[in-house]
Amino acid sequence: MRPPVNPPVRPVAVLIGPPGSGKTTVGMALAAHLGVPFHDTDAAVERGTGKSIGDIFVDDGESAFRALERAEVARALREEAGVVALGGGAPVDDETRAALTGHRVVFLDVGIADAARRIGFDRSRPLLAVNPRARWIELMAVRRPIYEALARVRVDTAGREPDAIAAEIAAALDAPTTPDAPRARDGGQA
Repeated sequence: MRPPVNPPVRPVAVLIGPPGSGKTTVGMALAAHLGVPFHDTDAAVERGTGKSIGDIFVDDGESAFRALERAEVARALREEAGVVALGGGAPVDDETRAALTGHRVVFLDVGIADAARRIGFDRSRPLLAVNPRARWIELMAVRRPIYEALARVRVDTAGREPDAIAAEIAAALDAPTTPDAPRARDGGQA
């Protein structure tokens, strides 16, 4: 007799977005709302290496961090059953973008004013260490089209409470979708 086949594990939602969009905070609220675990790939990389992301950038370089990030995202997409939050730059990687195909990807959008208020553009964010506002704008010029192309749902997090954002995401994820159906945008409107 063969052992029972377990269905593949997939995250219920994968959160992407720029620094300061609330991926970790909203991700924890969404996981609590849905009654599932929360997994932050950046935090997993830090636990796995025993170093902060900033220290990995300084000691080993960005390419070393991106390789660790790519591996952790791939693992999380295969093995995590709850809400998964990716680092802001993860979706820029071609392999990661390919791995996100078919997942329930949610783009948490935010403007620079709210992002600055939330994260303060401190030194713990290595890509924002020098001239953080200008660098954030440059990063978003590259990343926004990628986030938008990957996302099934886009939610503006500016000036909103995490629980309200989580409830909106949960409702949008429950909505039936077909390949030709419009994706939810700004406040859950199609």
